[in-house]
Amino acid sequence: MTTVLRRRRVAEMLLKDRNDLLVVAGLGSTAWDITAAGDSPLNFPLWGAMGNAAMIGLGLALAQPARRVLVITGDGEMLMGLGSLATIGVQRPPNLSVVVIDNERYGETGMQATHTASGIDLAKVAQACGFRVARQVRDLAKLAALRRAIHAARGPVFAQVKVRAEKLPLVLPPRDGSLLKSRFRKALLGDLADLD
Repeated sequence: MTTVLRRRRVAEMLLKDRNDLLVVAGLGSTAWDITAAGDSPLNFPLWGAMGNAAMIGLGLALAQPARRVLVITGDGEMLMGLGSLATIGVQRPPNLSVVVIDNERYGETGMQATHTASGIDLAKVAQACGFRVARQVRDLAKLAALRRAIHAARGPVFAQVKVRAEKLPLVLPPRDGSLLKSRFRKALLGDLADLD
């Protein structure tokens, strides 16, 4: 089956009219994708924390139960952190969505094939771990339904979005980790962020 979805378009569609959605991005391409869709203080792109995006999203969802949290990460990063799906399934945060942008490649190390290229179905793994919603997305109609689920469905929500394997120009978020943390805290907590 030919994959027609393009990763930057997927990120753009998922983040359009996002309002106060909190977004955690795995390192590498997904951090660049969310930045290309529009840098925001409510974005928390990871630098050098491979395998941890879903767990950071879980902590954020548990700490901020009134806010919707979206993790956007890649298949390589998710495969490194599969145990996080079990932990999320046990905790069952209703406000958390995890979207895996799956190009079936390790994009940062030379486009080697990941296990999803050999048929590993991450949506079925998430379903077995207890996610309320778990699906694969391969077309625009399902992507629109996913966007609605991210903003309204009782979670946890998981989607493995199949996209073309393509190298794209870098659109880097700020590289200063303390700046990213500080601006995210300020956008999330307002004046309370200064009460350390």
